[in-house]
Amino acid sequence: MAHKSVKIGLTVLVLGVALGGLLWSTLSEGTEYYKRVDEVMANPGQWEGKVLRLHGFVVRDSILRKRNSLDYLFEIQNKGRTVRARYSGIVPDTFKDDAEVVLKGRLGPDGFHVDPNGVMAKCPSKYEPNKGASASPGT
Repeated sequence: MAHKSVKIGLTVLVLGVALGGLLWSTLSEGTEYYKRVDEVMANPGQWEGKVLRLHGFVVRDSILRKRNSLDYLFEIQNKGRTVRARYSGIVPDTFKDDAEVVLKGRLGPDGFHVDPNGVMAKCPSKYEPNKGASASPGT
């Protein structure tokens, strides 16, 4: 009887370690943080190289586009903290000065490197009701 209990115990232990290792390796690769610019730039060394979704606002007159290319260089800020960002690709129509954006990429020593298709921009005016609109339809 004791021999059978040892076998069951070892099997459970091996399966538990294997499952724990699998979960750890899967979750460590897929971890993605959602942070605001001011949170990241308070201690940038802590966030370098990690996959981030970085929330902020495009700094006015900071958008530079390389001639005849889709390479962009711009700054985003939140609560007085700023970071320079690089992106290569097509940007949304709502990407402009003062736009609220979420960028997906990695922070490096020279700024934030945005992944392909990693720019999401929001235009608040599209989501606010018109001043003359009634409170409910049909009234």
